[in-house]
Amino acid sequence: MEVFWDRGYEAASLSQLLEAMGIARGSLYKAFTDKRSIYLATLDLYDRSQIQVGASMLADPSQGDGVSRLERFLLYPADAVRIDNDRRGCFLCNAAVDMAPRDKDVEGLVLGMMDRLRAAISQALKDTPVGAEMTAGYSQRVSAALLTAYMGLRVMAKAGTSYTALSTIAQTTLNAFGLSSSPAASG
Repeated sequence: MEVFWDRGYEAASLSQLLEAMGIARGSLYKAFTDKRSIYLATLDLYDRSQIQVGASMLADPSQGDGVSRLERFLLYPADAVRIDNDRRGCFLCNAAVDMAPRDKDVEGLVLGMMDRLRAAISQALKDTPVGAEMTAGYSQRVSAALLTAYMGLRVMAKAGTSYTALSTIAQTTLNAFGLSSSPAASG
């Protein structure tokens, strides 16, 4: 997954994939049909290790109130830069741009992951005072907008945007929907 994440599908060579997996060419073909099947497996791994974990946090009331869960989610790209200097961006975003437009299977996986995140955002939104008063249709549109903001923040982090700018954008997005727990942030 790291090879595809760092290099993209086309630039990832078979020798780089073999080295990263620590296997010989023969073992690769026993486990996978081709480079594309490895890529599909990495998307599945990313879904299980990242997307489902994030979606579970967003939808789980034991992880805090809806506002704090949404703040944690939207501030994650900024925090990844601040804490780990992580500028890899998002493997899901990369797949959406790199492969989804030309591979229907990748498109299906990408859209499925996005839909799971949007549904989890929607659940967190319902657990906020503002979200509890939204109509179902408006709540779905806000959830889609928050997912779009998150993905944009991941792309901006990859492009080198500073922690301060990323966190300001995240807070501004939350404020725009009345979802910030920080009273000072609303000004």
